[in-house]
Amino acid sequence: MRLLPLWPVNALALLALPYLVPGIQVAGFGTALWAAAVLGLINAVIRPVLVLLTLPITLLTLGLFILAINGLMFLLAAQLLDGFAVAGFWSGVLGSLAYSVISWALGAVLLPKRN
Repeated sequence: MRLLPLWPVNALALLALPYLVPGIQVAGFGTALWAAAVLGLINAVIRPVLVLLTLPITLLTLGLFILAINGLMFLLAAQLLDGFAVAGFWSGVLGSLAYSVISWALGAVLLPKRN
């Protein structure tokens, strides 16, 4: 049941992105919460289908095409929400990389796994 406590942690990671990646804007914490929820839904529903459909090109690029898929998912979330903006494809790719690293680090520090 780590999903509910991880949601605000992901929102905090989204709030840090405008300071690290040029071309990304987040209006506030409420927008970041909605964006984290939308990104979670997109990554749970749409991303697996895209990964499966693009498997040949992903294999040819040794997995680097996954970065393009992540950037596109970031752009899709920005298109669906007001207050969350991504300037372009490369901002989406860099934003998705930074978001992954920041949310992983915050999750490891704030929500350690119990043994």
